[in-house]
Amino acid sequence: MVEEPQFLAPETLACRAGYERSLENEHSEALFLSSSFCFESAAQAAARFAGEQDGNVYSRFTNPTVRTFETRLALLEGGEAALATASGMGAISTLCFSTLAPGDHIVASRSVFGTTVSLFDNVLPRFGIETTFVDLTDPEDWQRAIRPDTKMLFLETPSNPLAEIGDIEKLAGLARDNDALLVVDNCLCTPVLQRPLAFGADVVVHSATKYLDGQGRCVGGAIVGRESLIKERCFPYLRTTGSTMSAFNAWVFIKGLETLAIRMERHSASASRVAKWLDEHKQVARVFHPSLASHSQHALACKQQGGPGGIVTLDLTEREIAWRFIDSLKQFSITGNLGDAKSIVTHPSTTTHGRLSQEQRARMQVTDGLVRLSIGLEDPEDLITDIARALDLAQARLSV
Repeated sequence: MVEEPQFLAPETLACRAGYERSLENEHSEALFLSSSFCFESAAQAAARFAGEQDGNVYSRFTNPTVRTFETRLALLEGGEAALATASGMGAISTLCFSTLAPGDHIVASRSVFGTTVSLFDNVLPRFGIETTFVDLTDPEDWQRAIRPDTKMLFLETPSNPLAEIGDIEKLAGLARDNDALLVVDNCLCTPVLQRPLAFGADVVVHSATKYLDGQGRCVGGAIVGRESLIKERCFPYLRTTGSTMSAFNAWVFIKGLETLAIRMERHSASASRVAKWLDEHKQVARVFHPSLASHSQHALACKQQGGPGGIVTLDLTEREIAWRFIDSLKQFSITGNLGDAKSIVTHPSTTTHGRLSQEQRARMQVTDGLVRLSIGLEDPEDLITDIARALDLAQARLSV
């Protein structure tokens, strides 16, 4: 167990925090593949089932490997506690259903993940929970949308895929003034580059599937915040509904956290190099990456984030050109994930945001010409060479 974690750097916490060796004295964290756990007596079993005594009961809601991941992530985010879930959407839905009630209202950035929009638009209204979507970058738009029944402000920053930046500190003040929770999806930055709780956010959610894993192996999510909220509200919901992270996936994420800092540094540096090159290319209408001085929230990104992150989005104006470009790439995988060691290319308007209406995509500025690049750990010069060739091929085929 790491002593006095408040004095340790994130890189140290990511390797050593939140774990006690078993009697086998192993060096790597143990993987507890057990559905249930034994008790010393009937009285102990009763006490643990009743929540009167801490300890392992059943892996739907208590597992030592999952607990290690939760503890480690909470320390990295500067939170009091964390709850691991089966997916990133499992984290968001668990948080909403455990903290909101019929008649409550959410104000959310319209620039959130497409499936989050679907949850807020199509699922929560069935339970009497309404959502108003606003401009992520305009605090006055948030202020105007707040109602007496607003209980949650929800944003993803940087946004996906346009890398818009929300001012966490300003929105935290707005949430406090209106007795609402400020929830930040920190998937694209991770606690290595951004710690929303330090800027006043109440809750952080993660898709651990992305950068926390870093190699595209497992699906998972997490909620980080105050101990009272996690243990008294979110945990009982997870225990009952079973939106549980598996022990194996938790073990994979634990190993992913060990290299998170060096990976995010490399992702950010390579993405910045690629973004700069693309920004100077005549065939690209616009490039979206916080490292660019032309980015409208560049200064805020420098203040709020410890690095620009690994997502670069380019605008090729038309879907036909975008698809030709995507199909011509050789060093990028065409898939819907991001945050992998391998570089990934995605056409958001027909994949990650494809279930949204054309009107919704238009409000989010997710046009048919947008292409999202998740820059991996390959040599950035190899990636630029591949991108240059693909741009030339896309343009040449269009001219035929």
